[in-house]
Amino acid sequence: MLRKLRVAAYAVCVRDGQVLLARSPGPGGVPEWVLPGGGTEHGEDPHDTVVREVEEETGYRVEPVALLGVDSHRVVRPSRVGPRRLLRRPVDHHGVRLLYEARVTGGELRHEVGGSTDLAAWQELDAVPGLTRVPLVDAGLRLWRERPPTGRAGHPGRGEGRDGPATTGARA
Repeated sequence: MLRKLRVAAYAVCVRDGQVLLARSPGPGGVPEWVLPGGGTEHGEDPHDTVVREVEEETGYRVEPVALLGVDSHRVVRPSRVGPRRLLRRPVDHHGVRLLYEARVTGGELRHEVGGSTDLAAWQELDAVPGLTRVPLVDAGLRLWRERPPTGRAGHPGRGEGRDGPATTGARA
């Protein structure tokens, strides 16, 4: 089984009762809301990653003001047929996601073109439970609200993080 590790950094930007989110195509093409952010480049500091990714996905320049915590997501993806009908091995994917509280310091809201998201918007905090969203949005907001001293965002009952690997196609 192939093992992959991905380190990523995400921003929780909250102001005036709203949170900044980006929209990404989800499984089956159904759009889902995500925190702006993404994977670190080799040798890149996660602090710099979150600044770069937020600008790419939303047009805003941000200043990370606090490291809220770390979310760990593990999923085992089964074998599948790939290009040229070759069988791809199963993948044990482990995503380590750093969540920063960030403050908008400049730029203008715009949508990413040719990237992993297609829309950026401020969403009312009270409306978030009704949005189609990835679980990381809830984890990030929980860290922002609760500020746990361990900086750990758990996902009770989802088979992730400390509970072991999940076997779904969730985005990490």
